[in-house]
Amino acid sequence: MLDLEAIRSAAKRIDGVAHRTPVLTSTTLDRRTGTTAFLKAENFQRIGAFKFRGAYHAISHLTPDQLSKGVAAYSSGNHAQAVALAAQLVGSKAVILMPEDTPSSKMDATRGYGAEVRTYDRYTGDRVTMGNQLAEERGLTLIPPYEHPHIMAGQGTAALELLDETGELDTLIAPIGGGGLMAGSATAAKGMHPGIRVVGVEPEQADDTRQSLQRGERIQIPVARTIADGLAADIPGELTFSVNQRLVDDIVLVSDDDIREAMRFAFERLKIVLEPSGATSLAGLLKGGFTGRVGVILSGGNIGVERFRELLG
Repeated sequence: MLDLEAIRSAAKRIDGVAHRTPVLTSTTLDRRTGTTAFLKAENFQRIGAFKFRGAYHAISHLTPDQLSKGVAAYSSGNHAQAVALAAQLVGSKAVILMPEDTPSSKMDATRGYGAEVRTYDRYTGDRVTMGNQLAEERGLTLIPPYEHPHIMAGQGTAALELLDETGELDTLIAPIGGGGLMAGSATAAKGMHPGIRVVGVEPEQADDTRQSLQRGERIQIPVARTIADGLAADIPGELTFSVNQRLVDDIVLVSDDDIREAMRFAFERLKIVLEPSGATSLAGLLKGGFTGRVGVILSGGNIGVERFRELLG
């Protein structure tokens, strides 16, 4: 069951292993958006993204027998690195299924944490089916990127920390891909402050959650071609959607150009590097329409210098 108590329990389990990331503020950002913004900088998390929270939390619950056999995962990058590092920290091994067009910086980092990497074509392959087959064939425990209560609870600790530090907020903004970060964050936020408004941000081409919320059921779309590769889900998770359908108040869509602008703003004004998926929530804030005290989860900063220059040059 995913509730505030489960997220508080996750926070205790990952305490001292995951970083308690800083909350950034900017008077320039506040003037531009007409808000008082608090930015939870998960680009400073271990492996460079919030994903470490959920991966370590889930893997820490495995039995000694499961750990001795190893874990499997499928991911476009950040969950891959998170599972690889978490497995290494508990003395296990990881086999990761990654899209063949994954940025090389993410693939290299995953291997650097000791994982075995296998690739597939994200536009023609079914990663869920392949991931389940891989786990079954090799006797591994599958650690999904978002469809698991322990994953969602771990991700929700980012919002828990943010609200513990800032106090009550009018709005919480987080990106939505498969929906795990949002499910955990919304649960934490509304559990602490029932009146808070929770807003998700999706790339225009990857609006599966927006369409699903409008229809009242999970809608599958073609795999999106967007610079925010970490958010290019084609259908919301079943578990995550059941939570987000209850708790998410609105969805904002942003273009790839909006995301580039947010990356540039973060670099020039905040002096931090964000990957496209990590800048999406900031792009939503910069798009306007928000007032009052606003919390924003900057979900990650895993991007190589050449890709960063290519996108912003």
